Amino acid sequence: MRLRHNRTLLTGKPAVGKTTLLQTIVARMSSVHMAGFYTTEIRTRGSRSGFELHGLDGTCRTLAHVDINSRHKVGKYGVDTDGFEAFLEDLDLLDPGIELIVIDEIGRMELFSNRFRSLIRDVMNADKQVLATIALKGQGFIREIKQRPDIQLIEVTRDNRDRLLDEIIEVK
Repeated sequence: MRLRHNRTLLTGKPAVGKTTLLQTIVARMSSVHMAGFYTTEIRTRGSRSGFELHGLDGTCRTLAHVDINSRHKVGKYGVDTDGFEAFLEDLDLLDPGIELIVIDEIGRMELFSNRFRSLIRDVMNADKQVLATIALKGQGFIREIKQRPDIQLIEVTRDNRDRLLDEIIEVK
């Protein structure tokens, strides 16, 4: 089992189901050696208070939170850039045994990290399959990644998210 396109990027509006689709693909391709992470919301008393990173290896770390005091902010959320970089270091995405690299997401919070930008460039140039989510809007680095000729960019919507699985995964 493999991705139909070696570099598949999922984009779309917030809360449309990109992470859910990514997690479904990861579950379906569980026999493939993979490394990476996905991001979930931290909710406190019914409202979003931050974002948590979940490594496919079981590790967890807060990426951003309303209670984090940081010079890097997105809206009301302070971003723990140093913690994010330590989290990335432990993932070993470029290990020779890894066939599929999973990244959720290439977005504003993550791009405060120069290490992340460098890692994304290395990942995109590696001889591995890549499944990632990427912000719908964005200039600079986000646009650079989206415009690579080897990228399959798929916009996830509420209407198409449930039927995209067969477009993304190829069963040998």
